[in-house]
Amino acid sequence: MTIQYKFNKDKKLTLIKAPFNGGQGKGGVELGPDSLIEHGLIDDLKTLGWDIKIESPIEKIIDSENSSEYSNDIYENCKKPKFVSNACENIYRSYLNSVDENRFPLTVGGDHSIGMSTISAFVTKNPNGGILWIDAHADINTPSTTESGNLHGCPVAFAMGLDQSNWPPHFKWLADIPHVKPEQIAYIGLRDVDEGEKKILRDLNISAFSMYHVDKYGINKVVEMALKKINPTGEEPIHISYDVDAMDPLFVPATGTPVRGGLTLREGLFIMECVAESGNLAGLDVVEVNPALASTDIHVLDTVSAGCAVARCGLGETLL
Repeated sequence: MTIQYKFNKDKKLTLIKAPFNGGQGKGGVELGPDSLIEHGLIDDLKTLGWDIKIESPIEKIIDSENSSEYSNDIYENCKKPKFVSNACENIYRSYLNSVDENRFPLTVGGDHSIGMSTISAFVTKNPNGGILWIDAHADINTPSTTESGNLHGCPVAFAMGLDQSNWPPHFKWLADIPHVKPEQIAYIGLRDVDEGEKKILRDLNISAFSMYHVDKYGINKVVEMALKKINPTGEEPIHISYDVDAMDPLFVPATGTPVRGGLTLREGLFIMECVAESGNLAGLDVVEVNPALASTDIHVLDTVSAGCAVARCGLGETLL
């Protein structure tokens, strides 16, 4: 099987390195991008026919994390809002540049706070496009509902423009750009959703397929239903924001917020294979690989291998 990419026919790709850990409190997730690359990600994608360009839009921001600029980086209950905002704005610009250059944006994190930048950039360029958020968590807490204050639990809410009156002032750039509409996004793999998030999902009628639905219908039917919701014509581009904790920690143990009862490795890869086969995949994030949280070298290998496999399956690798 040869995959044809409707929106990137020349198979040019920008790998956007986003080694960011500011959206949560556990160190090591910033090691994710280099771990995937060291495992052979770039060579694998070249073998699949992609021309690769690498961008590192947040290097200077990361280098300045311990400077006086971020010495008191808290706003009410939101932790590190300036750090998160500055990094995400740069990633947003890098994503836009990638699309302007007719290159497929592959963003490799880092924690999932960076998703606010990628899906915002995607809808800026594709106002009718659809988004799949593959995750154990809904990440749609607002500044008013988040209990931890960690912004990796809030990127969807920010990208949708929810609860703006309570936003930290650093996010003005995000307030002034197109927002993700409820009908543009669907979740697959949910199994740890806060009460405030459940209310938001219900109130906005956002399509959300939990592990209950995967068990009830099977992964193929769930993917079909999700795509039908966000791309009813079947002709619009799709962006996937993929948190590796969507898969069960049996397969990806080295991640920040593992939750038992998740997708199997094959179910997790099938999602990517199915969307790739449609030809509509036009952007991808792979996030929350954290080698520092592994208890054994095998756990690191399993998690990094799974992250690489997600990217490969989305970008043309097939079983036959």
